[in-house]
Order: sequence, then C-alpha cells, then structure tokens
Amino acid sequence: MVFPKDFMWGGAIAANQYEGAWLEDGKQPNVTDVLVGIMSRDPGIAWNSKTGKYELALDPNKAYLSHTAVDGYHRYKEDLELMAGMGFNAFRTSIAWGRIFPNGDEEKPNEAGLAFYDNMFSCMRELGMEPVITLSHYETPLHLLTEYGGWSNPKLIEFWRRYVTTCFERFGSKVKYWLTFNEVNALFRMPFVAGGVLTIKNPANTSDPVGSTTLQDQWDAYHNFLVANAQTVKIAHQINPELKVGCMLTCSGVAIYPHNCDPANIRVALEAQRNNVFYFGDPFCLGIVPTYLNKRWREDGVTVKFTDDELELIRKNTVDFFSFSYYRSTVVDTAINLGGDTSGLSGIDNPFLKDKAPQPWGWPVDPDGLRYTLNVLYDRYHLPLLIVENGVGLDENLGEDGTINDDFRTHYIEEHIKNVGLAIDDGVDCRGYLYWGPIDVVSAGTGEMKKRYGFVYVDRFNDGHGTLDRAIKQSYYRYKEIIESNGACLEQ
Repeated sequence: MVFPKDFMWGGAIAANQYEGAWLEDGKQPNVTDVLVGIMSRDPGIAWNSKTGKYELALDPNKAYLSHTAVDGYHRYKEDLELMAGMGFNAFRTSIAWGRIFPNGDEEKPNEAGLAFYDNMFSCMRELGMEPVITLSHYETPLHLLTEYGGWSNPKLIEFWRRYVTTCFERFGSKVKYWLTFNEVNALFRMPFVAGGVLTIKNPANTSDPVGSTTLQDQWDAYHNFLVANAQTVKIAHQINPELKVGCMLTCSGVAIYPHNCDPANIRVALEAQRNNVFYFGDPFCLGIVPTYLNKRWREDGVTVKFTDDELELIRKNTVDFFSFSYYRSTVVDTAINLGGDTSGLSGIDNPFLKDKAPQPWGWPVDPDGLRYTLNVLYDRYHLPLLIVENGVGLDENLGEDGTINDDFRTHYIEEHIKNVGLAIDDGVDCRGYLYWGPIDVVSAGTGEMKKRYGFVYVDRFNDGHGTLDRAIKQSYYRYKEIIESNGACLEQ
C-alpha cells in the first residue's frame, strides 16, 4: 500500500453548500439558491407574463438551507484549522460566480467577493493546504438563466471568459489547481443546475421550468460548454503556464456493469458509459467530439454544429488532469431504464456487493468500483487523475457524551482508499484523494442537513434551527491516522 510521497490528502466542499451569506457583500442569487435539493423540478422562480421572463419567487413554506448553509462565509478559518488538524495538504472548494460578478454579465468584478476568496486561499496556504478550486459548482448566477436562457446561449461564453480571466489574474499566485465545471456530464439529468439551462423563449410549460427545457437547448449548452472549457485552458496557460486546469465529471457512470454476458447487455453498458461520461471526457481530454454522438443527435432530433475554429480550439486546449467524483456502481441490462441521483446511476441490485450505506439512502457500496474506474479512466485518457469526491452520507446526531461514533464512515473510507492504493499499484497515476465532504454541509441532492458526510459535525437541522457549533466525529481520528502514515496503516 504505497502512496506517492506528494500524494494529495484532503477534502472537498462547495460554496453553495457551505458558505451561506447568499445575499451578503453584493452577491446575487444563483441556481442553487432557489432550490431545495438539486434534483428538484420546482425552483423558486415564477413566470411573469407581462415581462415575458422568469423572476425570483421563493416559496415561504420551504426551508432554503443553502441561504445560511453552515455559515462557512464567516467561519472558514476555524473550519480550515480543523481540517489542518487531520493533516490535510489539499482542500477543494468552489468560487461562487455570483460573488465575483453578482449577475454574471457585469463589466467589472465585485471587490468584496474577490477579497473574500483572497483571504480564504491565503488561509489555506498558511495552514499547509494546496487549494483545489472549482470555477463553477452548480452556481451559475440566476440572472444568466432568466435573462439569457443560460448556457444554451453562446453569450455565456463571453461572460465566462471575463469571470475566469479575473479569477486567474487575481488568484493565480495562490491557486495552482483549477477545475472548470463540476459534474457537467449530469447536464441531461439536471439541466437547470448542472447545465445552467432555462427555456425563456416561448417556454412550453411556464409552471414547470425545468421540465420544459428542450433537448435542443441542452445540446446547445453542451456545445457551449466544450468551447468554454477549451477557452478556459487556453486563458489559464496564457496568463500563467504553471496553472493546471482539469475537468470534473461524475464518474460513478464509469462503473456500469452488464447484468450478464449477453452481448446485448455488454453493449448497453458501453453505451451507458459513453452517454453519461465519455461524451464530455473525450472532448475535454482527447480534444475530439465523439462520432457516436451523431447517432444520438439524430435520435434526439437536434442539430449540433461546431465550426472548424471551434474544433481546432477544442483539439489544442485539452485539460491538464482529470478530476472526478465516485460514489457507487450500478448494473444494467436491456430491460431497464437507468435512473439516477447525485450518488450516480441506479439500475439492478448487485448481489455481489456486501455493503449498503445505511438507510434512508441505502447506496450500494462498491470500493472495487473505484479501482475499476481509476483504471478505465487512466487507460482511456493517460492523464493524472484526482479523486475530488468520494464519501458517504449518514443520518447521525451527537450522543449524550457529545461524540459520534461513525464506524460505517470509517469502514467506507478505509475500503475505498485501499482500492486507490491498489489502482496506483496497477500503474494508475492517481495524484490525490479529497473526501466529500469533511465537514457537514447542506446535501446537494436532497437540500437537507440530515444527510451528513463530515468528519466534523455541524449543529444544524432540516428545519433550519441549530447552534452551528462544530464537533469532531470518531472518523476524524482514523482519517488523520491514514494521512499521517500516507496510507501505510491500512496494511494492518
């Protein structure tokens, strides 16, 4: 169990689930600010027939926990000190686009937002942590959707260029590792959040803004994401050749197993990998728009055209590394339609897996699937790999003695990290493991606090009450041992 000496050990969170302060210091709403869980089809916006636009219309009967989250905007220093206590040498978070450009289309950035992240990244470095920063983690400014339709509109590429250029110029001396779009390959499962898409020109159903988004809009967003990603890589390298830009995809969709050896099921598994992961991974990493998409575009009845200049831009500006999330595997055959949530795709139960995450979520736990995923990705792309999300959400509360004995989380990380070590022994160039999320945050999928991932407990609950006090769980100490030994303690 030999990990590289410079292996990146740490954790990962996102601004929209951690910071709160949703309208503080000039920030304006983003897409997750109007949702209770990103799988929701009922965002807090309403159609105004007079203006012909969607406008903010939050439901007073709903608890939008992300508005305060766990108050990381004001408490990040104490939280980062807790992370340093585990020995973290890397920490991933995101920049809320709306803190830098509140509506997304301004000419000049908001200095208060720039100063906040300046201070946060300095704090990370002072504590010995390498910042790993996501530029867009389900945080597209809401105004860009209600005014322009979001990423289906090529105007967003211009706004994005302004935003990322500002970030690279302001933070480039403190941040070396950058991720572009978080889990953007969930575009078709979550078009409003992952795709930042909203149909505003003659929408088919104004009462269901998410459901009325057209396939053409979604594929237009795909086109614009590919161009914007390539431009991001180009801009970063022009500003500072030392900057490293990676993509970030959800890769639970790599560990898709055929139900049996029926060739038809083998083909279904391959198509599921292509349609859920590789259709973004191939352009980002190989610089090609896959030819198998031509068939899908015909079936979807859409037109997607790249200019020669765009194809050349994508070809020349591939990412420097591949980062990804992995939570679970799934089994498929020709008789089922794949479902899915933020943990990944869901198909047929796998009888060979011995563990399931405790209810009420009950994910199948497949540590070997992480090793499989690492090998598949490295064989395909031959790029350094960085695991930036892997974790388990549990329903837990402080015991009478003020502690939480979270044995299942300890078991979960031990088994997954063992398989990372085995993949490295297989020859995979894996550079780090950043656990999601080392401190309790608002669950992205369900929009609640009940689903807790952290090594650090936060006293906040689904109805919004709580002291926000922090407490260390037992898994904190085990992860600390793993980091201190560089994984060697797992051999015991």
